[in-house]
Amino acid sequence: MEFYPLKFTPILKERLWGGTKLKEVLGKQITSEITGESWELSGVDGDISIVSNGSLKGKSLNGLLNENAKAILGNQVVDRFGDEFPILIKFIDAKQDLSIQLHPNDELAKERHNSFGKTEMWYIMDADPGSQLIVGFNKDVEKEEYIKSLEEGTLLNLLNYEEVGEGDTFFINTGKIHAIGAGVLLAEIQQTSDITYRVYDFDRKDKDGNLRELHTCLAVDAIDYAKKDDFKVVYDKKKDTVNEMVDCPYFKTNFLNLGKSFHQDISKRDSFTIYMCVDGEGLIFNDWGSTPIKKGETVLLAAASTHVKVDTQAVKLLEVTI
Repeated sequence: MEFYPLKFTPILKERLWGGTKLKEVLGKQITSEITGESWELSGVDGDISIVSNGSLKGKSLNGLLNENAKAILGNQVVDRFGDEFPILIKFIDAKQDLSIQLHPNDELAKERHNSFGKTEMWYIMDADPGSQLIVGFNKDVEKEEYIKSLEEGTLLNLLNYEEVGEGDTFFINTGKIHAIGAGVLLAEIQQTSDITYRVYDFDRKDKDGNLRELHTCLAVDAIDYAKKDDFKVVYDKKKDTVNEMVDCPYFKTNFLNLGKSFHQDISKRDSFTIYMCVDGEGLIFNDWGSTPIKKGETVLLAAASTHVKVDTQAVKLLEVTI
């Protein structure tokens, strides 16, 4: 099979906290005023990505994997994660603050939900002046102190706030309490999991007038209560080369800031490669063909690809592998 660079139809999600930046900044085809997420590449049950370009148009990601898992994912990826797509790629627009939440690790998620945990990273694409993220605690916290803060409505006093701007990048390991703040548009890379423990939601109500479910009891044993400064990713932004951002057991992400044509031999990678375009535009080639990419789009290269070339005059890409 010819595994040319694949695009997929975005899976758009309305959220209580969503807005219109996915349309206004990234050009997504939305009509809702509260679209919060664009799932770019997903193997999550019920939300399987569908190819949108070329001769494979209309085929599902899972259908391709059922027929060609090792060629698409890579042998070492299949050995570790099986023949399901192991990461989930999104763009997120927060017009309002998201709920304060965290994600369980692999062991807890497997025991409780028969799922992977959810390690993730964020790349800030756009942020209104003064926009913030919540990442972790501002001091070491005891479990009893945390529970008391929920009861007394003082949790916000224990949290760490980070003002953000374009290009800022954050690594959110499991157990870390966090929230995306109002005015932030970001690219998210995460393990394939939709397991979230919501612990505080500003007493907001959904469209039916109901308070959203909290997961207080589940979260207590999943939280990392220590203050840790391990979340801000420091990385180079050198032109026309590969700049490493994150290297964790679940994904590796590099930053490509290209101003001219760029070529890589990826024959020894033994992993699929994803390109998320966070600015500019270009043309991506592999062994079987090419496809254009522009800001807000995502392209998948099969592991069987031996090389990649990007033709561009100006593009910024997140390159994701395992």
